[in-house]
Amino acid sequence: MSIEQLEEIALAMVAEGKGIIAIDESNSTIKKRFDAVGIECTEETRRAYRELLLTTPNLSDHISGAILFDETIRQSTKSGVPFTKVMLDNGILPGIKVDKGPQPLAGYPGEVVTEGLDGLRDRLNEYARLGAKFAKWRAVIAIGDDMPSSTCIDANCHALARYAALCQEAGIVPMVEPEVLMDGSHDIDTCFDVTEATLRALFATLYEHNVWLEGTILKASMVLPGKDCADKASVEDVAMATVRCLRATVPATLPGIVFLSGGQSDLDATQHLNEMNQMGPHPWPLSFSYGRAMQSAALKLWSQDIVGNVAAAQKIVAMRARENGMAALGRWSPDLAG
Repeated sequence: MSIEQLEEIALAMVAEGKGIIAIDESNSTIKKRFDAVGIECTEETRRAYRELLLTTPNLSDHISGAILFDETIRQSTKSGVPFTKVMLDNGILPGIKVDKGPQPLAGYPGEVVTEGLDGLRDRLNEYARLGAKFAKWRAVIAIGDDMPSSTCIDANCHALARYAALCQEAGIVPMVEPEVLMDGSHDIDTCFDVTEATLRALFATLYEHNVWLEGTILKASMVLPGKDCADKASVEDVAMATVRCLRATVPATLPGIVFLSGGQSDLDATQHLNEMNQMGPHPWPLSFSYGRAMQSAALKLWSQDIVGNVAAAQKIVAMRARENGMAALGRWSPDLAG
């Protein structure tokens, strides 16, 4: 794949009024989600749930791509059509989570570094053959006493850059995700400082590894106070801090930025995105790559009757896609909520 094609895919991922749905939960993570609503976690129930999401009517009106798990990219609909074909036939780009998750960072208690670089070149080439157009790698940055260390930030940014370079070599657009966690009692100013330091380090390291930014997407966390912080931030405060941080750190050549919901409520994730876009124009599109904030209400309804409630659950998915698609344009209003 040519450099120009990477840029075309990256731009399509953040097309006007569209975002990414993240359905890349590992089997252990989706088991927790299923357990919470009383669904037995088997390969078939996981397949059926992902089919429900990916075959939602008119999903591509507001969804440009979906991040899949290794199991999911190999699965098919009940009638035998590969999920990747269903997606591409309906104008949705298949993506794939390729990291192996965070592991303790030796010498730095409480901090982690994401692993998965071993064998990644071969895995990326296989995923490209299976239809993947983009990939995702998540780094985890925690805030706490004497955290994060510069070593933690540097180690995670180095892994993100090596991953991104390998993706582009394989003709796959890398989505780089340095998530600053909401866990803790830190205030919004502390989150701003950590996010700024992380993004500065990330883009410096991407440059050092010859990663082509025009063929790269940033998946960013919003600048938020910790969930245990006594001082809550308004929608305007979060949007203002996030935009200010991004403008100070993210090169304008990047095709776009998508946000993770990161434990926010469905409503908060949508409101924050909408407010940021109302502050535009920005150097890059600001869109979404939500997981729980797109799925949670639909999963709860589907769990009550996993055969009879498929269509009703899909209506919820379509509604959440439309709400967030409008927020990506700065045109969301409470009237859109179902």
